[in-house]
Amino acid sequence: MNILQYFMLDLILLQAADAGAAGQGSQWSFWIMMILIFAVFYFFMIRPQTKKQKELQQQREAMKKGDKVVTAGGIYGEIKEVQESTFIITIAKDVTIKVSKDSVFADASDATAAQQQEEKKK
Repeated sequence: MNILQYFMLDLILLQAADAGAAGQGSQWSFWIMMILIFAVFYFFMIRPQTKKQKELQQQREAMKKGDKVVTAGGIYGEIKEVQESTFIITIAKDVTIKVSKDSVFADASDATAAQQQEEKKK
């Protein structure tokens, strides 16, 4: 568990303890706290993840014949054909594979540039 989750758990436990002691008045504060917890989770966890997924989907839709790509399995290749839900990728001379669009993550030039930068840092 990360620190945010521990903080939220402590707040819930404190609210539960107060609810037993104060009665009806603390019930409103419990619901307000629950709404605040949901808002924190939404803005710091759910929203950024969906934004990232949309960007990745847009990148995949923009890929076309001739683009260099890297698959989830680490296979480098060039798109030979774009189909509805798959790519036909050439990985060597006269060697093609059919790959799901969901498993293609990055442009090969971007991946190699990032790898070279990491090597320079070491």
